[in-house]
Amino acid sequence: MFRRRTAALTAPLLALAATMVAAAPAQAVPADKPQILTRWTQTAPASYTQWADARAHRTKWSAYGFDWSTDYCTSSPDNPLGFPFRMSCAHHDFGYRNYKAAGAFAANKPRLDSMFHADLRRACTRYTGAKKKSCDALAWTYYQAVKRFGH
Repeated sequence: MFRRRTAALTAPLLALAATMVAAAPAQAVPADKPQILTRWTQTAPASYTQWADARAHRTKWSAYGFDWSTDYCTSSPDNPLGFPFRMSCAHHDFGYRNYKAAGAFAANKPRLDSMFHADLRRACTRYTGAKKKSCDALAWTYYQAVKRFGH
């Protein structure tokens, strides 16, 4: 008898709770999302630094609904000849994926590809001589690939 009474009381409460959850307003995306996205996808070193910090602390930015997924350098090596291109590729993926989601990819692709090249070139600054020239040449090759074939 106790079970029937508990069930009889619980069912309406669960139905009410489900209705309240379903009727709860969706969490609005912050209005400054386009500005944040633009700030994090520039060619300047500060843009990369801000993006990398946000990526490391993604939960702080969860309300924005950014797509942080990446396949890094897709089918190209992430660290060709030992050069650290992996995070530059992740930054580039971030720009591509989020501008596609915003319906503004075509207008921003040239800047995103330039951002990628700038990030790759910065990754090469730790080298000197022939090693730097090799790194810069690979950075140029990766940039040309995304410029022509990136979608």
